[in-house]
Amino acid sequence: MISSVNGKLFKRMMMNGAINLSNHHKEIDQLNVFPVPDGDTGTNMKMTMMTGVKEMTACESSSIIDIAKKLQRGLLMGARGNSGVILSQFFRGIYVGLKEMTENEISVDAFIDCLCSGKDVAYKAVMEPIEGTILTVVREAAEVVAAKKGQIKSYEELFELYLTQARKSLSNTPNLLPVLKEAGVVDSGGAGFIKVIEGMEMAIHGVMLESNDSQATGVESAQAKVSGDIKYGYCTEFIIELKNDANFQESDLRSPLSMMGDSLVLVHDDGLVKVHVHVNKPGQVLELAQNFGEFVKIKVENMRLQHSELINAKPEETKPQEKKKFALVAVCFGDGIKQTFTDLGVDYIIDGGQTMNPSTEEFVKVVKACNAENIIIIPNNGNVILSAEQSTKLCDDANIRVLKAKTIAQGYASLMAFDSSNDLDTNYEDMTEAISNVQTGEVTYAVRDTKIKGVKIKAGDYMGICNGEIVVSVKERLDATKILLDKCVNEDSSIVTIFRGVGTPDEEIEELKEHCTELNEDVEVEVIDGNQDIYSYIIAVEA
Repeated sequence: MISSVNGKLFKRMMMNGAINLSNHHKEIDQLNVFPVPDGDTGTNMKMTMMTGVKEMTACESSSIIDIAKKLQRGLLMGARGNSGVILSQFFRGIYVGLKEMTENEISVDAFIDCLCSGKDVAYKAVMEPIEGTILTVVREAAEVVAAKKGQIKSYEELFELYLTQARKSLSNTPNLLPVLKEAGVVDSGGAGFIKVIEGMEMAIHGVMLESNDSQATGVESAQAKVSGDIKYGYCTEFIIELKNDANFQESDLRSPLSMMGDSLVLVHDDGLVKVHVHVNKPGQVLELAQNFGEFVKIKVENMRLQHSELINAKPEETKPQEKKKFALVAVCFGDGIKQTFTDLGVDYIIDGGQTMNPSTEEFVKVVKACNAENIIIIPNNGNVILSAEQSTKLCDDANIRVLKAKTIAQGYASLMAFDSSNDLDTNYEDMTEAISNVQTGEVTYAVRDTKIKGVKIKAGDYMGICNGEIVVSVKERLDATKILLDKCVNEDSSIVTIFRGVGTPDEEIEELKEHCTELNEDVEVEVIDGNQDIYSYIIAVEA
């Protein structure tokens, strides 16, 4: 029977929780309400936990407070997606509770207080909490154990009671959110949270898990780490001037670099590519990079010898430069969409969106690289907004606004309203108004059979989604897109912008343009080669 937890056991609990989540993240991805091929809750939560555990294992202290501090910091920086942010805030609340303790052995009652603190901080992270989500699971489980405070004698008993209520709460989420019931799923964030807690409970019982996920290298390396050694010893930074900017694909460089090391940051901007990565063989990295262009600057530092804090400055800036009035940051996917946003004045593109939500740390690094008085972040995805907002709290020396742009179409429309001669508040208001005046249409394929708000969906069908709501599901893509346009285009519409995805034929595009003019003969139709995957078409309809 375990009546108290010290730093060593807490660390094992957190490793086990991360590995259990990692081992089940794909099934959690499949709990996505919409049957689209971009369900990512499990992946976001897994990557959030991996970053936190990696940071935690670098802590050489045996103090549970120091370990929890490192954990919450790593989770905060690594948070991806709404559920990842809420998860990071829950463990931040655990740390807030722990740091008030004076002992290194945390009693059952003290940990109950920490669980309640985790619940409180998680709720505060969301401006408008919605019941039937991970928040409900966290709250109801904490309330049940809090009611039994003083009566629970062991951690085994505590976690059994906590998990029993958490599972009960999760199973009830469809009754709180009708969209879950209609889709036949429970809340994915709550399911992921339970996997973390289950892993922690197994560690209390002495059962340590091994990762069965080949991609969970961060967790595996964290579990193997016993001496606090740096895994990748060379901090490598460089800038290259591209030989062929127009044909450059970020993935051609990003993918092999991500396999060589960690802490990868890649920024593609105006014919230059700036890279920061930690590796063991910097020569191989530089040889790879030289295939894409000529070096402008190179910096390699041996971190094992220096043991000094890495300075995340823009490597090309050798002397102070005058700050710009504005810097625009946008999250985009698809080479054509990225180029379009760049052409419209976006200074920094963060690769991500539908299938890979950027972390808080990625936002922080880009914000710190912006040499500007005012920064506007355009998330272009509802699941990215919380991470972006969380980054602003870590960059309190910057004047930042996060637009509530939930789609590429909304972000595109907002850029049309930006005017660098205006002040920050005026631009934010104008861009927000532009978002409210655009309708978003999206066409993608279904990955499973389901029924949502009366629309029957079969796996393989093409779905038309209007402003986040599935309005049609049919076998043919062209039919789905035409019906979607019927819902979006009316007599008040003035501009229809179609971002065409990978594999969309020219003759189909011509039919769609013709259909738009049939709906409104005065409407202006613009087609942009977005080159995005998953979504055949992303459509912005402006009044």
